[in-house]
Amino acid sequence: MADTLRRLVNTSAYNVLQEKLEAWYKDYHLISCDQNLNRCCELVELTSKVQGQLFTILSLTAREGGQYAGVDTLKSRFLPWLGSSLFITSSGVTTDTSLNLIQESMEKEKKIRALSDSHEQEMQKMETQLSAARLQLDTIKQELADADLELNDTKNRSATTLLASEEEILQLKADLRASRDQTDMYKRKLDVLDDFERQIRTLKDEVSYLTAEKSLLQDRITRSRSSSPLPRRSRSPSPLPFLRSDSPTRAQLTNASRHSRLVTRFTDIYANERLDAQNLLSRYIDDLEMVQRILFISTVESFHAAKMAFRQFKLRVRKTLSPTHIGQESLDDAVLDYIVRNLDLYDIQSSVNDVIRAMNVNPKISFPPEIDFILISSFIREMCRLAFAMQTLEPPLDLAFTTDGELYSESKYRRSYDSEFTAPLVAYHVWPALMEGNDVIVKGEAFTKRGALWSPRRSRSRSCSPNCSRGSSPSRALASTSRSSSPSRLSPSRL
Repeated sequence: MADTLRRLVNTSAYNVLQEKLEAWYKDYHLISCDQNLNRCCELVELTSKVQGQLFTILSLTAREGGQYAGVDTLKSRFLPWLGSSLFITSSGVTTDTSLNLIQESMEKEKKIRALSDSHEQEMQKMETQLSAARLQLDTIKQELADADLELNDTKNRSATTLLASEEEILQLKADLRASRDQTDMYKRKLDVLDDFERQIRTLKDEVSYLTAEKSLLQDRITRSRSSSPLPRRSRSPSPLPFLRSDSPTRAQLTNASRHSRLVTRFTDIYANERLDAQNLLSRYIDDLEMVQRILFISTVESFHAAKMAFRQFKLRVRKTLSPTHIGQESLDDAVLDYIVRNLDLYDIQSSVNDVIRAMNVNPKISFPPEIDFILISSFIREMCRLAFAMQTLEPPLDLAFTTDGELYSESKYRRSYDSEFTAPLVAYHVWPALMEGNDVIVKGEAFTKRGALWSPRRSRSRSCSPNCSRGSSPSRALASTSRSSSPSRLSPSRL
C-alpha cells in the first residue's frame, strides 16, 4: 500500500488536474464547444484514474487491517457516500453503462498493477546494478590507492636518483674545472717552452754571430801585428768595443717575436678571459653596461698600474747596474735587456691591489656591497702581466686615449652588436684599442647610441694622446708633461 501511495504522490495527479482546470478556465471563451467538451472528458478520465488509485489504496489498507479493522469507518463514511453517488449517477446513467465503466476501471486497475509490478522489477534490477557499480567503484578506488602508493614510491626513488645525479654532475663540473685549469697551465707551460725555444734559437744566432766576429777580430789582430814593427805600440784600442756597440742585445733581437706574441695574447684575452670575467660578473650584476664598464676600466687601470710598476722596476735596475756597467753599450739597453730576461721578478700582486683600489674609488662603476672587485683578480692579473711585458718593447705598446661621448672612429673601434650604427658618438667603451705610437695595432670595441652626452671628465686611461707623436725630438720628449710617455724613453733626470 505504501508503494501505491508513493507512486500516487510522485505522479502529482492533483497538481496536473489543477493546472488543466486553470488552463481550461483561461481558454473557455476562446475555444469551440467541441474543444471544451474534449477537455471536460479529459478531466473526467483523469479524475477516474485518480479515484481508481484511491480505491486500490482503500482496498489494500482495509486488507492490511485484518478482517474487522476499519468496518466502522466504512459504514459511517464510505457506504453513505457510495450510496449517494450511485443514486446520483443512476438518474443519468443506465445500469449497463455503469457496469461498463466498472469493467473499464477494473481493466485499467489491472494495467496499473502490471505496470507497478514491472516498475518494481525494474527498480530491483536498477538496485542490483547499483550494487554492482558500487562494488566496481570500491575496486577502482582500491586500485587507485595502490597506484598512488606506487607513484609515491617511484617519486621517492626518482628523487634519490636525482640527488645522486646532481652529485655526479657537480663532481663532473669540478673535474671539468680542474681539467681546464690543468689545460691552461699546460698552455702556459707550452708558451714558456716556445719562448725558451725562441731564446735558444736567438742565442744560437748570437753565438754564431759572435764566433764570426771573433774570427774577424783575430784576423785583424794578426794582420796588425804582422804589419807593425812594434807590437806594443801597435796595440791601439781594440775595435771590439765599437763592434760590441753595434751588436744587438737580447731585448733587441727578440723584440719582433715578443711583439707578435704579446699582440696575439691581447686578442686572446679579449676573446676568452674577458668573456669568462663578463659571465662571472653577470651572476651578480644584471646591467650589461655596468659589467662591460667594469671590465674596460679594469683593463685601463691594469695598464696604468703596470706602467707605474715598470718605471719603478726600471729605476731600481738602473740604480743597481750603473756602478758596475762598463763598455760602449748604453745603460738603457742594458737595463731593458735585464728586465726582459727577468720578467718573473715583477711584483704583479702589488699591481693587482693598486688596480682594485683605483676601481673602488672610480665613480663610473659600482658593485654589490657583498661582492668585491677581487672577484675578477685573475683577469686583472693577466692584464697587468701583459701590460708590463708590452713596456719592454721598442717602441712600447699602449692603449688609446678614451673618453665617454667622444666621436666614434672607424680606425680605432668597431661597434658592438647592440649599438646604433648611425650614432656618431660613443656612449661607453667595451674594449680599448691597442696603439703603437699613432698606429692602431688592434681595434677596440665601443657602444654607440644617439643622445650620448659629452662627458668632460676623462677616463682613467693614462695611455698616449692621439696628438702626441713618438717621432718628436728627445728634447721635446723630455720637456713634455704628458703622463703617457713611454717608460722606456724616460731619462734619469725625468725620473
